[in-house]
Amino acid sequence: MATEPPETDAADALADRAEQLAYLSDASGALAWDQRVMMPEGGAPARGKQLSALSTVTHDLLTDDEVGAWLDALADRDLDDDQQVLSRELGRQYERADRVPSDLVGELTETQSDAQQVWEQAKADSDFDSFAPVLDDLRDLHLERASHIDDSADPYEVLFEDGEPYLPLERVEEIFDTLREHLIPLIEELKASDTEFTSPYSGEYDDDTQMALCREIVDHLDYDWDRGRLDTAPHPFMVGPQFDARITTRFAADDPLGAVMSTVHEFGHASYQHGLPDDQYGHPLGQSRSSGVHESQSRFWENHVGRTEAFWEYATPIVNEHLDGDADPREVYEAVNRIYPENKIRVEADELTYHMHIILRSDVEREFVAGDIGVEEIPGRWNDLMDEYLGVRPENDAEGCLQDIHWTGGFASFQNYTVGSVLAAQLDATMRDDLDVDGLVREGEFGPIREWLTEHVHSHGQRYTTDELIEEATGEPLTADYFVEYAEEKFGELYGV
Repeated sequence: MATEPPETDAADALADRAEQLAYLSDASGALAWDQRVMMPEGGAPARGKQLSALSTVTHDLLTDDEVGAWLDALADRDLDDDQQVLSRELGRQYERADRVPSDLVGELTETQSDAQQVWEQAKADSDFDSFAPVLDDLRDLHLERASHIDDSADPYEVLFEDGEPYLPLERVEEIFDTLREHLIPLIEELKASDTEFTSPYSGEYDDDTQMALCREIVDHLDYDWDRGRLDTAPHPFMVGPQFDARITTRFAADDPLGAVMSTVHEFGHASYQHGLPDDQYGHPLGQSRSSGVHESQSRFWENHVGRTEAFWEYATPIVNEHLDGDADPREVYEAVNRIYPENKIRVEADELTYHMHIILRSDVEREFVAGDIGVEEIPGRWNDLMDEYLGVRPENDAEGCLQDIHWTGGFASFQNYTVGSVLAAQLDATMRDDLDVDGLVREGEFGPIREWLTEHVHSHGQRYTTDELIEEATGEPLTADYFVEYAEEKFGELYGV
């Protein structure tokens, strides 16, 4: 006599679905990488539809009634630690996604994909007017999505929670207030100093030379070439899971050190992905915690390794060989840490004024999302705030509000660049209780540093919420105090103030 097959266990079924969703997300990431790195310009219309189809399928799989039933079944069970993480993370995703119509998800994804090409051309032409209509459409679509998720909440906060689900926006704004209080007077003090630094590499260097240099630098940092690659893109980024974390950089003929810093930054993102548990791929335990935590890893490697004097004692001979130079390490250290508030481009900003660029953009987009300014007012508002915060005005849209691609992907995520810098300083202070960081860097021994970060951050995946992870790694909640202390000490020594 035939028997009925046993009912699929809800936890196992939910884990299988989580894996499917992760694989689809990573496939979308690979297509997005190709779009920004290798795809011919004429491929944009097809790529937008491909990404839209994947996002629609992903949304439908996430919001399937079965997922809700599995989550309900698990709510009445005693779960082990791994199952609790799965239920918490998929439950949050399900609740948000289930409220958003599938056709809206597809429309938003296709519009975002098309917008990338529009932005690239608009930036090349320094013509915000050509980008404004699609930006207006994106804002409206994101507002519609936010209203479906929670029509009683501030839409901007709903959007912020996409990338940073467990860190209240109010806490981030308190951190911004602390940085305004300390960084603005520090920057003014440094500007008043008579100290000036210039790059010891004053020539022009072709792309092949800079690529060879950047490849060797990340090779020394132990980048896993079997699980990644280095290419160029108009706006550097990293994409991919632990098995295929690809990085990009960009070159300016007269700024090879800028390319090195950009590459080290993206290496930091890849190091996080490479540090995630291989055997948890597809499970939340094999995925990074949040955009802010992710940014802490790139900012750690860029600033707390790559901008240290110890690093340049090790790396200057490498750079000299590639660039046919004779700089000494102190010269290079000073060059990569000079402040130049007159700079108008965020990705080229120094370590301190960088955060004023973040605050500026966050202010503009919050006003735009709230409807306090119209799309046509963005360039003027941007320029006014840059004048207020940094004392300079962009000469055109390309060096003003068109400088970054990020609005094609969404709103309310820029704060996490500063969250990452603040957390990086906190992690650095904690790590130095356990390791002689400068001594290791000076000798090119980067393994113990990477292993410390893997043990305290990467290996946990999404086991902890953001607050819990930060306390687990550093022993206290997120605070701007370590970043302020680090900045005042470092730049006070450099500039003699």
